[in-house]
Amino acid sequence: MGKPLFYEVMEKPATSCIIGICTTIWFYIQKKNIGYQHVGVSYETAIEGHYWRLITSAFSHISVIHLVFNMSALWSLGIVEQLDYLGLGIAYYLQYTLVLVVLSGLLVLGMYHILIQRFKIEYFRRVTAVGYSCVVFGWMTILSVKQPSSKLDLFGFISLPISFAPFESLIFTSIIVPQASFLGHLSGIIVGYAIAWGLIHGMTNYWAVSMLGWIVLVFVFSLKRSGAYDFNFLEIESVTDPSLPSVRFMGNSRTLQMSSVPLGGIEIV
Repeated sequence: MGKPLFYEVMEKPATSCIIGICTTIWFYIQKKNIGYQHVGVSYETAIEGHYWRLITSAFSHISVIHLVFNMSALWSLGIVEQLDYLGLGIAYYLQYTLVLVVLSGLLVLGMYHILIQRFKIEYFRRVTAVGYSCVVFGWMTILSVKQPSSKLDLFGFISLPISFAPFESLIFTSIIVPQASFLGHLSGIIVGYAIAWGLIHGMTNYWAVSMLGWIVLVFVFSLKRSGAYDFNFLEIESVTDPSLPSVRFMGNSRTLQMSSVPLGGIEIV
């Protein structure tokens, strides 16, 4: 008999919190009848300045099957939090989850850019991606390198050798779920190998908090600038040079001017 759920939650606090966040967001999406086009990310929305969608798309799921598959896989991968002796652990898990969310999303958009601009495949311009699978596939890959003897448990009764799980799951989901994002899953695998092989390294609590701060900043300003959400305390306007936006905090006279990049189908990931 396995351990009581309470003890497993205590052993995987970060994983449990992420599962709780994704599940809560799913319930909210269902209750408010929010569509994937409102929270997902696409090449077209990205070039229009909806950078906040890189975050909302990662934590949003539309179908319950999509949610259950990702969360069951993530729960199994939560063993990373207990592998301090391999240089992993809770801090490593949180730091590189942040890296996976951002870099896998950017890599997908980069792939879309090449397919659209180089190969003129306009289909990928409006493909909208949602889901946590980029991160899930990333952790599958990292664990397959760091502890290849592990198993990946899905739905509580399917067990796969972790050393083959990333590519097995990539092929399986592509065949069984036609809407599954092959490029999204592949980007998670690529970033996962980059982390596992040390090509992306050096994350500390300092850099993780700094990165999180920039994510929050870009998230808020892109929400405001794209008109997706109106922050009453924040006003963005042009000062002298129309290419340089300024930020005014309502209620005081201080204005911040800074340079920035001009803002301007569904796939399950």
